[in-house]
Amino acid sequence: MKVKICGITDVNTAVKAVEYGADAIGFVFAESKRRITEKPAREIVEHLPPEVYKVGVFVNETAEEIERIASYVGLTHIQLHGDEDAEFCQSLTFPVIKAISFQSNEHLAEVSRFPAAYILLDGPKGKYRGGNGTAFDWNQVNISLLKSKKVILAGGLQANNVENAVSIIKPFMVDVSSGVETDGVKDLEKIKAFIKKAKGIC
Repeated sequence: MKVKICGITDVNTAVKAVEYGADAIGFVFAESKRRITEKPAREIVEHLPPEVYKVGVFVNETAEEIERIASYVGLTHIQLHGDEDAEFCQSLTFPVIKAISFQSNEHLAEVSRFPAAYILLDGPKGKYRGGNGTAFDWNQVNISLLKSKKVILAGGLQANNVENAVSIIKPFMVDVSSGVETDGVKDLEKIKAFIKKAKGIC
């Protein structure tokens, strides 16, 4: 099982997460308590192996600004967490992860036609578009509607529920942020435990 640790803001946490087995590191360039600016993000990327996904999270940003930041920082993937449409997605030169809050299977059927290789299924929207630590009922999801996509599962995941979530959704990757934090700060022991549990899932 591939694992993405999102909301990274310092070199040590990023390097340790990869050392523990993380396949992707996420940087939030949108409004968030985990927001990062370009220069520190670039510094972190310089310490990461080439095979690790470097994902930039954006909400309703202009294509020009996304491309500029992605090129400067050294991102490999763009995660769109706002109201971006299909045309906008197609205008980007980077692989796109389109994030959606699960609402219904009717909505999921519409999303399946979205021109993005990856669909990130997230929990309900809170103060911010993502990273709210809120799960949804995985049993309600008709995952066959997204059979043409690589599904990334997010929303309220922790070491103690990721196995159950994966058994139901069978995603390509799991994505965690608040679930590996203590008092709003990334906790290396929680990151290690989460990755170990996720990687142990067949």
